[in-house]
Amino acid sequence: MTDQAPAAYAGPERVLSGVQPSGALHLGNYLGALKKFVDLQHRMQCFIFVADQHAITVWQEPAQLAAQTREIAAAYLASGLDPKVATIFPQSAVRAHVDLAWIFNCVARLGWLDRMTQFKEKTGKHKERASVGLYTYPVLQAADILIYKATHVPVGEDQKQHLELTRDIAQKFNNDFAAPGFFPLPEPLIEGPGARVMSLRDGAAKMSKSDPSDYSRINLLDDKDAIDQKVRKARTDPEPLPADLEALRARPEADNLVGIYGALAGQTKAEVLARFAGQGFGAFKPALAELMVETIAPIGAEMRRLLGDPAELDRILADGAERAAAVAEPILEETRRIVGFWRAVK
Repeated sequence: MTDQAPAAYAGPERVLSGVQPSGALHLGNYLGALKKFVDLQHRMQCFIFVADQHAITVWQEPAQLAAQTREIAAAYLASGLDPKVATIFPQSAVRAHVDLAWIFNCVARLGWLDRMTQFKEKTGKHKERASVGLYTYPVLQAADILIYKATHVPVGEDQKQHLELTRDIAQKFNNDFAAPGFFPLPEPLIEGPGARVMSLRDGAAKMSKSDPSDYSRINLLDDKDAIDQKVRKARTDPEPLPADLEALRARPEADNLVGIYGALAGQTKAEVLARFAGQGFGAFKPALAELMVETIAPIGAEMRRLLGDPAELDRILADGAERAAAVAEPILEETRRIVGFWRAVK
């Protein structure tokens, strides 16, 4: 990256984020992403997409991909996103994403991508078997963000490095093409509780839809009985809940459950401990399960209703794609002009 100071971006504040349609959504997705999208939609202009192009960096069953895309859209809506307020769309339906990604592939440097730790973590010793798409995933992610000139991106800790790459690409493009302030340098939004929800079976591992044990997560489509059973079987320790945060941090499973309770209740961990300190999990787990059911069961019920009407989901996604393209295409066209691509004389 060059050392030239970035010029200030003068455009509107916008948020861009999305979720991959690569498995059932769970409590971690809700607290770490969906709930935050709902809160943000009335504060900034939000573009919330279904990241189906990112999903195929690893194998997806073609017959399931469209259905999973609708399921993500249903989860967005059931969680409280308003399609008249937020722009909700499938990534693949807006061609400008991949067009800008190719330009950014020619701006980004191999050394930058070689430093991306997520690729190393996902491929381990077998990177030669990984798709090229998985390697260049962060460049497409930069295009996703900058094709709307998004200024803010809700990210977890594991995505902060990718956002730094987006900033590097934006600044290098602006500098290389003498277009100061054309692309913004987006800022991360890491706010509030629930940013990192851990597995119910292992307090050191993030809750994941790829975990082979369904008991490791609370799925958004789980019913009351499933939620009760999973919370009851969640790994804990024999000690009662402590009174202070320092003692809680030394107990990862307890810390995770207290954090989940706080995120659902809108309380800090300290406030949760003030209520439950000294009590065992025999008292805490039923209270947590009740709170989960109050929050998650209505979302699951609404998702099932929405999934029963795929034509309506498709209408919402198509409308969102049209609105997204109306913003993205002029930005892409201006980018093409800056780069020097041919345009017919008018």
